[in-house]
Amino acid sequence: MSYHTITTDLSEGIATITLARPQVMNALSKQMRLEMLDALDQAAATARVIVITGSGRAFCSGQDLMDAGSLASLDLERTLNDEYVPLITAITNCPVPTIAAVNGAAAGAGANLALAADVVIATQSASFIQAFTRIGLVPDAGGSYWLPRQIGIARAMGAMLFADKITADQAAAWGMIYESIPDDAFAGHVRARASHLANGPTMAYRGVKEMLRASPGNDLMTQLSLEAHLQGKCGASEDFREGVAAFLEKRIAGFKGR
Repeated sequence: MSYHTITTDLSEGIATITLARPQVMNALSKQMRLEMLDALDQAAATARVIVITGSGRAFCSGQDLMDAGSLASLDLERTLNDEYVPLITAITNCPVPTIAAVNGAAAGAGANLALAADVVIATQSASFIQAFTRIGLVPDAGGSYWLPRQIGIARAMGAMLFADKITADQAAAWGMIYESIPDDAFAGHVRARASHLANGPTMAYRGVKEMLRASPGNDLMTQLSLEAHLQGKCGASEDFREGVAAFLEKRIAGFKGR
């Protein structure tokens, strides 16, 4: 599949998917959603970590409201079920770690697209806006799922009702994102973080994702059982044997992701 709204790169196990509609702040068109879904599928099969970022001054401004030609012909329920649900679940359920490198404003569905990633790293100049009520809509693209779990009901409610701009520093302090990084150090920092994951124990990372996604819905005994099951799988991996050997030999482990 050739891409017209995104660019992709694969280097040293790191797949980078860049939203490439800077003239509209990387607004999500139907074509972009389909291209992202295809790129994610390809990257999941070839890379050991996926980075999603934006071009220009924004990460993503959300749904392109003019994509359907007119608001009268925009069926948001169908669009969400048919196009956003597969995209958000592809990011969340990706078998390798995903990083949202938020290089600028992330608004509406663009903010929630970022929050679907395993780790969110943002420039200090970036911001997150649940902008939906500004145009008479409710949050979508997973925002009503992620935010209450990350920052609590009170803050999620305020962010969604008032549609306030949340700075990257504030988002990090609240637990919405992992890190807020000075703009001039952002690119190098993201690359270093991605490289760390690309050279790490992929099976263990997959287990971390699985157990943390399951945790909110599990009681203690169910979670303990899941931990034991996943630990058993990791304990039989080549990476575990290499990790122990490296520890005993006082050297850096050479994980192969299997």
